Amino acid sequence: MAKLIKRLPMLPAERALKVISGRWKAVILYHLFDGPRRLSALQALMPGITQKVLIQQLREMEEHGLVRREIFAEIPSRVEYSATRLGLSLEPILLALCQWGQHHADELNEIDRLADCIFRPRQTQDAHAV
Repeated sequence: MAKLIKRLPMLPAERALKVISGRWKAVILYHLFDGPRRLSALQALMPGITQKVLIQQLREMEEHGLVRREIFAEIPSRVEYSATRLGLSLEPILLALCQWGQHHADELNEIDRLADCIFRPRQTQDAHAV
């Protein structure tokens, strides 16, 4: 864990951006906010991502404590990914970023090119906490 801390910036805002930066991390977390998912299910929800990149992003998020990987002792083995409490705590932040992105696009007259921010509120705050 010491190596992880050395690689992350010391400025808190920069650290937060480093942990969630990446083309797919916010999208992956968005899909994990609803609960655990298998790799194949995540890939089906994001057709533009390759399996290699998905695995890489999941490993980085696991290293940073945002995602938990659980391997089930079954034949064939089953692996599920879920958001940790730390990962789930990013939900309001990602929603705020999405809303700011919409505001930014609106200010630049590009709002018609964006998708909506669709964050579903969880039933309970700790419903999927790990």
